[in-house]
Amino acid sequence: MNSFPKYDGSIHPDEWINDIKKYYNMWEDNYGGFLHTAKSLINPTIKLPTEINDLEKLRGALKKDISFTVFKASNKRKLQSLNYSGDILKFFTDFRNLCYNSETDDIEEQKEYFYASLNGYPYFLTEFYKRMKNINSMDELIKVFEEIESNIIRHGSTVALKHVATGKYLTSIKDVCYTTGSKKQLVFTGNSKFDPNALWKICSRNNNEYGYIKNDLHLQHKSSNHYLGICYRQYQIEIQNQYQNPFQNQSPQNQRQFGIPQFGIPQFGLSPIPSIAARPVPNQNQYEYHKSPSSNHTEVSCDGNGYDEYIWNFKHSKLENYEGYLKPNDIVNLSIKKSFDINGPIQDGQVEFLRNHDVQFTIGNDTFKEVVCHNERLGGIDEWCIELIKRA
Repeated sequence: MNSFPKYDGSIHPDEWINDIKKYYNMWEDNYGGFLHTAKSLINPTIKLPTEINDLEKLRGALKKDISFTVFKASNKRKLQSLNYSGDILKFFTDFRNLCYNSETDDIEEQKEYFYASLNGYPYFLTEFYKRMKNINSMDELIKVFEEIESNIIRHGSTVALKHVATGKYLTSIKDVCYTTGSKKQLVFTGNSKFDPNALWKICSRNNNEYGYIKNDLHLQHKSSNHYLGICYRQYQIEIQNQYQNPFQNQSPQNQRQFGIPQFGIPQFGLSPIPSIAARPVPNQNQYEYHKSPSSNHTEVSCDGNGYDEYIWNFKHSKLENYEGYLKPNDIVNLSIKKSFDINGPIQDGQVEFLRNHDVQFTIGNDTFKEVVCHNERLGGIDEWCIELIKRA
């Protein structure tokens, strides 16, 4: 009998009784009868009335015991503290089990607890509140939330970015590179979202499996695994020596007049003044973002890492999605912040926006429509529509 399910107050009595019913024939013919065997599996700390002579009276006695009161209260507290974390299947399972175990059967009470569990997700709170009045059952509640949740783009989703003004799609081709600028993998707009080269993976900055995209994101090209971004070059310039010989521009006659020989050593016992020609000329690093092939805007390319120069921020060009979560068919402006100026790293760099325009460039015999970043006034050619291809 050790393998039979025992009752100690840590399970709902209904669940336990439903579980032992499958042993009815076995226990009725053996072990002294079904009811006798069932009672023998109950923890002895749970006191049962002597007059129990059927299964329903046993069920009622278990529900009157203090252990069931504690069991319900414990599950009620868990229900009150339940929070949605992004794993929709686990959340539904936990919510239904806690409602069942705490005997929270009233749909209005269920809706209140469900609503409270969404506290960390303002968009879900808003959308669920709009529809909760018409929810009349647990099944409807779960269906409504699943519809709301399925309309959010999360980390790992595959999307296509359609340029609103032209209907073309942001595209890159593995190992096809610019012949100017960074000479990294080129970016342009193509004709079809069904082209594998036009598919992008949405990545949250923290790589949270259940992360919804609210502000910053990476765009990873599916075919090449490279990230959309901008890049800079570092170069050196010679700077003027600040310790110049004050007489170096004087004629040799004037230098001799002041006691300065041509090799830079003064006469009359004065300290030597090194000639500027004898000092090394220091160099200074400067930084410049690569320019696009034709229009001289900031070049947009794909590269193999996802550092600061590959973090994009989206801003809805229409205000109806003020909560900020990225949804399918949202129309957005995509921007990126430069982390360098001419002198080196900076905290608050210039923000530039992703644009597709009519300017073209050629590589070999192929012509491409240029995609760039700019800091000019925003317009229709800066709008992109996020089309969901595959959910994460």
